[in-house]
Amino acid sequence: MATTAWVLALVFGSPAAPEPLPAGRVEAEAVLLTDTIHGRHGPYALAVTEGTVVLLDLEETVPLSVGEVVRVEGVASGRAGRARGIWHASAVRVTALERLAPPSAPHLVVGNSIRDRVMERLEPLDDRRGLLAGFLIGDTTGLDPADEEAMRLAGLSHFVAVSGSNVAMFLAILYLVAGPLAIGPRSRALVGLIGLPVYAAVTRFEPSVMRASVMAGLALAGKLAGIALDAWQLLSLAVVALLVVEPSLASSVGFQLSVAATAGVLVGGRWPTAGGPVARALLVTVGAQAAVAPLLVAHFGTVPVLSPLINLVAAPIVSAATITAAAGVAGVPWLVDVAAGLAGLVLDLARGASAWPQAGARQAAALLGAALVWARFRPARAPMAAGAAVLVVAMALGGGGRLPPAGAVVLDVGQGDAILLHGGDGRFALVDGGPDPVVLDRKLRDHGVSHLDLVVATHAHADHVAGLTRVVGGWMVGELWAAFPPHRTDESEALLAAASEAGVPVREPAVGEVYRLGALDLEVLGPRRRYKSPNDQSIVLLVRGPAGSMLLTGDVEAVAEAERAGVAAAGPKG
Repeated sequence: MATTAWVLALVFGSPAAPEPLPAGRVEAEAVLLTDTIHGRHGPYALAVTEGTVVLLDLEETVPLSVGEVVRVEGVASGRAGRARGIWHASAVRVTALERLAPPSAPHLVVGNSIRDRVMERLEPLDDRRGLLAGFLIGDTTGLDPADEEAMRLAGLSHFVAVSGSNVAMFLAILYLVAGPLAIGPRSRALVGLIGLPVYAAVTRFEPSVMRASVMAGLALAGKLAGIALDAWQLLSLAVVALLVVEPSLASSVGFQLSVAATAGVLVGGRWPTAGGPVARALLVTVGAQAAVAPLLVAHFGTVPVLSPLINLVAAPIVSAATITAAAGVAGVPWLVDVAAGLAGLVLDLARGASAWPQAGARQAAALLGAALVWARFRPARAPMAAGAAVLVVAMALGGGGRLPPAGAVVLDVGQGDAILLHGGDGRFALVDGGPDPVVLDRKLRDHGVSHLDLVVATHAHADHVAGLTRVVGGWMVGELWAAFPPHRTDESEALLAAASEAGVPVREPAVGEVYRLGALDLEVLGPRRRYKSPNDQSIVLLVRGPAGSMLLTGDVEAVAEAERAGVAAAGPKG
């Protein structure tokens, strides 16, 4: 039944692109569909005005909340698009915003109040407390994007996608609070049904929360009606109900992963085993991982091979951190510090496990096939386990994309530069890092890089140095070259601060200096002096190797180029 509903929703219910809003000036009242979201290109929010969804492109961060009524003035782009899986008729560059009224729906009022209290009690947000916010209410705005990526690569990102365990904890707290009222089972079920929409509002109606909340609601309604439903019936009914109400969920990655993981947990939880609690827990994590593996490969290209093992270790720590943080938020402040320490352990696990093997489509299919044979044929288990172990070791040793024995690879990091140099002897240098630390981190790992002997920040502009901050602050880096003065940007200052905190030596190389990187020579050709233009202030390198030479100019312009007589130079990017 659920499968049929899903297929019908995909075929007939996927929303089409809306008619674009006419380009030009806009002045309207709107109701917010999201909080302020910190996107890659700045803060924004989604809102609906006269039945039309628009994206509000904010000039600065304004703490908006779901359900608020605002008056906006701005300029519509006239182009439809999607954000967070939701179609909008146009982006509106907001020039003026007036907050007219707070949310009026009771579940939003209570939910926003709880959410505000949680975030207030977790202040000041650092990486650990930011992760606690993810555990409690699914808010990852305080989490470093590189740490979010590390959680994904380790197979731990589901812990910040609030789901069934969080809903169960919320209901348990609700029943505990209602305990003094001495209410019976049916009344507790009614209290739970009233409370579920509030928790959905607290966690901003994420697909995984909606799936878990509807399952819990059906179970509680069944208790009121005297009907017992098993877990598979609850999952099927929840999927059908949600797809009938909102067919676009069928194409939501979060919803797909949530449903698949729940099904995998149910299979793993009931799979026959002669082992104890640890074996059962491992089967549950393996079941969830096997169920979501095809989706992870389809949407992200890889699946973390050893995720069940890291989940086995991380799950009890996450549970302890979540429960302790909830108690701290409720009124025992020192427990928040304890929970933050536990969250720090989870971050350490994620950062370490993010370098573990990732399986592509073929490797994942081979491992899943081996798992099925192992489960079905007992005599084949020993050789299949050995074969799987060999495959995992081969992936661990094989790294990612291959570099030439000694040479350069231009990494695709979007609008910006990042050139990886390999000396042919396991030594690496990185010249610039593009604008996005998460993309850079992924590209380096794809090439099997785990350390950098030298990092060169050619000049202070964000499209060259913003991506380097996380690498310099969190990777093993031997040395950082930079020649920023007299120019500075927020990104260049953040990079230097990260290097200082991590103890990475920073220096300005001298013109004529040669750095030997295995079979490569990196000769410094500039900057020859201080320049008025940040682009002319670029560090210029001539890289020589067995296959020839390569000139890396940063964004050098005409003035500095003219001063390097006799050296071929490339102009700035368009």
